[in-house]
Amino acid sequence: MNAVVLAVLIMLVLSLLRVNVVLALVAGALAGGLAGGLSIDKTVEVFSNGLGGSAEVALSYALLGGFAIAISATGLPNLMVEWVLAKVGKDGESRGKTLSKALIVFSILMMAIFSQNLIPIHIAFIPILIPPLLKVMNELKIDRRLIASVLTFGLTAPYILLPVGFGQIFQGIIAENMESSGLAVNMSDIPKAMLIPTAGLVVGLLIAIFVSYRKKRDYQTTEIVETEKGEYSKAGIFLSLVAIVAALIVQLQLDSMIFGALTGILVIYISGAVKWRDADQLLTEGMKMMAFIGFVMLAAFGFADVLKETGDVERLVEQAAGIIGNNKSLAALLMLLVGLLVTMGIGSSFSTIPIIATIFVPLALEVGFSPMATIALVGTAAALGDAGSPASDSTLGPTAGLNADGQHNHIWDTCVPTFVHYNIPLILFGWLAAVIL
Repeated sequence: MNAVVLAVLIMLVLSLLRVNVVLALVAGALAGGLAGGLSIDKTVEVFSNGLGGSAEVALSYALLGGFAIAISATGLPNLMVEWVLAKVGKDGESRGKTLSKALIVFSILMMAIFSQNLIPIHIAFIPILIPPLLKVMNELKIDRRLIASVLTFGLTAPYILLPVGFGQIFQGIIAENMESSGLAVNMSDIPKAMLIPTAGLVVGLLIAIFVSYRKKRDYQTTEIVETEKGEYSKAGIFLSLVAIVAALIVQLQLDSMIFGALTGILVIYISGAVKWRDADQLLTEGMKMMAFIGFVMLAAFGFADVLKETGDVERLVEQAAGIIGNNKSLAALLMLLVGLLVTMGIGSSFSTIPIIATIFVPLALEVGFSPMATIALVGTAAALGDAGSPASDSTLGPTAGLNADGQHNHIWDTCVPTFVHYNIPLILFGWLAAVIL
């Protein structure tokens, strides 16, 4: 069996069996390395070397967790929660709760979308906004799988379609790698080609909201951050807003989440918005909250490096090409399925593009796909798996916020729902785009 297929299947099956994702990634990498012809020593060496590639990401998430808890301690999230609670019908009437549920879902969706373009902070807002809102969600009995689906949509759909913020980076990588692979395309054509695949994500979101997770779900309410109602001042709220703005500015100027989060933490602590004697405990608690993401990202980078080292990514595509012949419909379907496997394993659509484009562009030209269809294939194949992958920050981020009280499982409550609602429609609509463009 192809090493990529074997490694990804082992990782996914173990994850679904509730084996810790880090252990599943390690086991998948070991199996994939051995199946790909690497020795045990070589597999361990490549995996270990790959860990260093995610050190910056792991530290970034740890500091973001500390920043989030520090912001929570100022009372800003409590203020937002009280405002939302005020919108809930005091007499518990169904109309008031329905409107409140819609308000929460819409607000989270807009924040997730804006985090990719208007305020390009990616998942940094999740540990700040979501944990304090869990109490409200519990009162309204909102299914957290719905919120996970909403967050993942907002973290993926904007960069696939809109050429701003992270979308400009994503689409720039597509154009650059397609050109280097033998097909020059205009950046302005990429959003047009990705319009149909993105429509698939919209369909998946609507199904999640109005069909799959519309029913109520009970959770136990527990205190996550120990701040009583009214335990905040105008000065504390103002300083927390200043810290958020400062963190955003530094992150954008230096292109570093590490120094952005560090700036926000320093503003809060130096200004006295949080008592200095509580600083160490709060920072430690925040790092614990985001440590899971850090460890998974470490393992995911090692896993990806092992798959690349085997050379079976290229062989997987070559095997698919041998089956395709000149059948465009079959070619599109197989290329998208290969993209799904590769991205599910690597966990990052951005990192997958160079691999996908290098192999898919010549294959698409040989089969006879148009430039627009080729863009749709490369873009969709890269985006597939970003939602649903246990190692993707588009699923890890939502889990970090929704599991702040330990009642949200990463695999069954985030990865499985997002895989079903987004990857399946992406394959269908991506295939449609490749056939008709």
